[in-house]
Amino acid sequence: MAAPAKTTASPDDEALGKAYDARLVQRLLAYVRPYRPLVVAALACIMIQSGMQLVGPLLTRWVIDQALPARDVGLVVQVAVLYAALLVAQFGAAFGENLFTSLLGQRVMRDLRRELFARLQHLPVSFFDRNPVGRLVTRVTSDVEALNELFTSGVVAGVGDLFTLIAIGVVMVVVDWQLAMAAFVVIPLVLIASRVFQNAVRTSYRDIRTRLARLNAFIGERIGGMRIVQLFGREAHELRRFDVLNQSHLDAHLKSITVYALYFPVIEFLTTFALASLLVTAGFRVGSSAITVGTVAAFLQLVRRFFQPLQDLSEKYNILQGAMAASERIFGLLDTPEAAGVTTTPDRDARVEALRSAGVTVVFEDVWFAYDLEQGVSEDLSPASYTAAHALVPAAAGGEATGGRWVLKGVSFRVAPGEEIALVGHTGAGKTTIVNLLLRFYEPQRGRILVNGVDIRELPVDVLRAVVGYVQQDIFLFAGDVAGNLRLDAAIDDATLAAAAARVGADRVIERLPGGWHHELAERGGGVSVGERQLLAFARAVAADPALLILDEATSAVDSHIEAEIQRAVSALMRGRTTIAIAHRLSTIIDADEILVLHHGEVLERGTHRELLAHQGLYDRLFRLQVGEPERDASGDNGSRPSDPAAPVQDTDLSASPATRLPTDAALG
Repeated sequence: MAAPAKTTASPDDEALGKAYDARLVQRLLAYVRPYRPLVVAALACIMIQSGMQLVGPLLTRWVIDQALPARDVGLVVQVAVLYAALLVAQFGAAFGENLFTSLLGQRVMRDLRRELFARLQHLPVSFFDRNPVGRLVTRVTSDVEALNELFTSGVVAGVGDLFTLIAIGVVMVVVDWQLAMAAFVVIPLVLIASRVFQNAVRTSYRDIRTRLARLNAFIGERIGGMRIVQLFGREAHELRRFDVLNQSHLDAHLKSITVYALYFPVIEFLTTFALASLLVTAGFRVGSSAITVGTVAAFLQLVRRFFQPLQDLSEKYNILQGAMAASERIFGLLDTPEAAGVTTTPDRDARVEALRSAGVTVVFEDVWFAYDLEQGVSEDLSPASYTAAHALVPAAAGGEATGGRWVLKGVSFRVAPGEEIALVGHTGAGKTTIVNLLLRFYEPQRGRILVNGVDIRELPVDVLRAVVGYVQQDIFLFAGDVAGNLRLDAAIDDATLAAAAARVGADRVIERLPGGWHHELAERGGGVSVGERQLLAFARAVAADPALLILDEATSAVDSHIEAEIQRAVSALMRGRTTIAIAHRLSTIIDADEILVLHHGEVLERGTHRELLAHQGLYDRLFRLQVGEPERDASGDNGSRPSDPAAPVQDTDLSASPATRLPTDAALG
């Protein structure tokens, strides 16, 4: 049974965070420290560029007040050459600033993406049950990109703007404080407009991020389920749902565009107003010979350059605010606790080899488990009282939400090397959950799982999983060549790989592929059939030489001939190994050393195939449903002929046969 996935929007998509958070800034600076030379170089370029902006107006003043009245052509030429050199220096400084800040942003993004992906690989499976793929992709791509903008256009450039603003303001006051005051008269209005703009863009940014995450989640889910969409003719319906999300995302962007479209003309109007105030004040003072025309010309240039960084700082503020929101979500993901025991074990190879040599004995001791419950239930709390205390435990999909929903209830069994235990039961009985707990995808709320007498919570995950060969019903193959998909362990050589493929008949599949072992499979193994994917998965498991073999209805997609061939290979592979098989087709488990019949999370019956048929319980009824025999009456007579417990079972799939209706709870007594 799989954990129910939640698709509701996460609260972190709605949270915007503070515009400035010192704690987050400190964490971000940790990613910048390795690239301090780039920061210093970028700041140097910005300082040079800012200083150059002061020289141009002063040169203009010099030419108008000195060179032109004296008709000194040579001085004008010298100033022109100096101005040209100034422009070249400004170009070089601007180029250096863009280059160094872009390198800084890209390298920080690379480091963050790598750390995020590494953390995602170590998170528990339950985390992915709760978080849609699209939202996680947004974290690794769009949110990281927001931080790139912070470093390339935000922090470093913002420091340059602030330096330019202060430098120009000081020069204006020094040259003529009265003209400076005339130009500064609109600054309060600029600050008010910028504040209103910042609040409006803050809201728009939150809406854009939230709706983008929802859009990505929707697209990822629909592309992954495209077969179902097309099979049930839901293209038009899904397109309408996509249009709603897409329009919502567009509306958020249009709102942001509207805010920007209003803000920039307002700033331009206020800048023009400042120029007008400057000209009116200068007109009176030039007439009285209090100032020169060159001073007025220089001030006109300085005012233009003064309001540009002031306007830019408002944009930098919003970049900072967006980066704070993105970094809060990113660090929230990085702070998510890893699955227990995922660290790399120094002596992993030696411990794996010791387990393989000794063989794996698996013991379940009174294991209770429910999805969506807190991990680490108090040991002094009984299962009954725990169920009563947690009345909000969700039922399985389609089930009743009554009280708590335990997927496993007191499951106990033991399987030793060379033995096979089979798990049988209706869909949702808890068969796959047992495997998920054994592989430590989840942790039980009560009870223990032992491997060779050691609680698996004390056994490193990398050691445990290295001795497991797992063949699932839903086979996952990665995009890439066939050899790479079968050789997930780099230590496996080509000869071992070829022998494993030949052992289960997968070599014939590989030989038919255009590139053989180097044939490139599409995403999720596209390009080969489901049955061929199962053969490749068997070859992958055999090549790993597992001490513990887990088969989850592993031959459900192959024909009877291939299944018989695989069964012969698996029978040889199982010798000396521990095997746990989940089966719907009883033909695959009639030789198992013990069969557990699960019903609503409990082990209802256990025994060999012959013993369970003789018991005339649930397994006997399932067997008769498969082979098409009528149920026994109260006297044990099946109404036609006696059943031979040792008779071969027909190759019928328990989950797919129309005659697999399970007996009701009342019928089970």
